[in-house]
Amino acid sequence: MMRLLATLALAAAAIAGGCSSADSGKPSADSGGEATAPRRLRIAVIPKGTTHDFWKSVHYGALKAAEELGVEIIWKGTLDETDKQGQIKLVQNFALEGVDGICLAPIDHAALVPAVKFARGQNIPVVVFDSGLNGPENYVSYVATNNRHGGEIAARYLGKLLGGKGNVILLRYQAGSESTEQREAGFLDTLRKEFPEIRILSENQRANSDALEAKKRATALLQQFGDQVDGVFTVCEPNNRGMLAALESLQMAGKVKFVGFDSDPRFVDALREGKMHGIVLQDPVRMGYLAVKTMVQHLRGEQVPKRISTGEYLATPENMDTPEIKRLLFPEKVE
Repeated sequence: MMRLLATLALAAAAIAGGCSSADSGKPSADSGGEATAPRRLRIAVIPKGTTHDFWKSVHYGALKAAEELGVEIIWKGTLDETDKQGQIKLVQNFALEGVDGICLAPIDHAALVPAVKFARGQNIPVVVFDSGLNGPENYVSYVATNNRHGGEIAARYLGKLLGGKGNVILLRYQAGSESTEQREAGFLDTLRKEFPEIRILSENQRANSDALEAKKRATALLQQFGDQVDGVFTVCEPNNRGMLAALESLQMAGKVKFVGFDSDPRFVDALREGKMHGIVLQDPVRMGYLAVKTMVQHLRGEQVPKRISTGEYLATPENMDTPEIKRLLFPEKVE
C-alpha cells in the first residue's frame, strides 16, 4: 500500500505539472558519455471524465498496474464527459509531447478517430478502454466490458421482475458514447425478442453526465406516463442518480422496478432499501489495470489480444452481500 501511495503522489505531481517536456524521461549520460539506466515508460491515461466514482476506480487499477510493471502513468481527463474537443486536445498534446503510449476512453466513437490517427502518425500507440472507437486498425487493443451483454442481462432481469408483462422506460445517455449505445441496443433487442408482452413506453430520451439534467428528464417521463410505468432501466451512473432522485421525489421509489448500470454507495443503499432492484456491474479496477498492462506488453514487443473483456455481473438484493458482488459494489478507488 505504501508503494501504491507513492505512485499516487507521482501521478498527482504529473497532473499538477500538466504535460511536461518530452525530454523529461529520457536517459542522460554521465561525464564519460555512458547512458544511465533506461528510463521508465510513460503512458498517458485519458478517461472520459474524472469526477464519477467509476473513473476513480479505473484510476486505481491503472496505478496498480503502473506500480507492478515499473512504469509511469499520467492520468488526465476532462471534467465534463461531453467535452469532445477537450479530449481531442489531450490526445494531440500527449502525442506531441512524445509519451510512449496512450490509453483512451473515447467520449465519442467517431469524433476521436482523427486524434488517434494523429497519435499513430507520431508513432504513439493507443489502447482503447471502456468505450469503443471506430476502425480497429486505429488502435492496438480494446479493453472493456461487453456492454451489449450487460444490456441483455438488464433486460432479462427486468423482464423476470415484471413477470414478462408491463410497461418500461429506457433513459439513454448522450449520443456517440459507444459503451452506452451498446447497453441500450442489447436491452431493447432482448426485451423485444424475449418479452413480447412488455411495452416500451419511451426509448428516445437522453441525458448527459449531469445528474441534475438526468433527474429533469426522468421526472418528465415519470410524470408523463404516471401509473403506467412498471419498470425503468438507466445505462450509467449519472442517469441512475437522476432516475433514483426522480422516483423518490414522486413517491414512486420501490413501486417501479428499477434496474441500473454501474455502482455507487447510494445505489447500494437503494438496492438494500428496495428502491433499486438490480444493478449491472462492471469491474473498473480490472479495466484500468488491464488497459495499462496491455499497453506495456505491446510496448515491450509482446502480442496482445485485439479485444479484452473485463466481465459483467448482476447485483441483486439476494446476492449483494456475497464476496464477489460486494467487491464490485464497493470497488477500490482513488480518493
